[in-house]
Amino acid sequence: MRVAGVGVVVMVSVLTACAHTHDPRTAQPPAVDRGAALRAIRDAGHGVDSAVQVQPLRDAAIDGYVEQSRAAEARNDYAASASALDKALRLAPDAPDLLQARAEVDIAQGDWLAAEKNAIRSYTLGPRSGSLCARNWQTVVEARTGMGDAATAQQAAQRLKECRIPPPVRM
Repeated sequence: MRVAGVGVVVMVSVLTACAHTHDPRTAQPPAVDRGAALRAIRDAGHGVDSAVQVQPLRDAAIDGYVEQSRAAEARNDYAASASALDKALRLAPDAPDLLQARAEVDIAQGDWLAAEKNAIRSYTLGPRSGSLCARNWQTVVEARTGMGDAATAQQAAQRLKECRIPPPVRM
């Protein structure tokens, strides 16, 4: 009886060791090439012209901040790029294109959670189809990949496909 009890303890110990799962909070996410992630996001928006976007005239200061952001990004100064976009967002906090631009700078800085948050907000406020939509979902793909969450990245990749609406069949 005593031998059987020891065997059960050993078997439970072995099964417990085999069943140990990796805690995603303590796991190191895979190294991500942030430049490649940023290119993938911007490439996702090319050739997806299935949405008409009507934008009201906006303050010239916003366009100035956007230009400052682009110039800073060209110098690889992502902190200055983020700062300029933050100023633009103070003037137009619900502008989907500005939110997406900020999400892309977040990707370049490796701030995966902020990137995902800004991309989702942009998607919620934006056209939900077309190039901006595609960039939104590709941002989520890249952010989740950066966090080591392949399952959610795959779901976002599926949502990305929904951004392209086929044109109507004309006869």
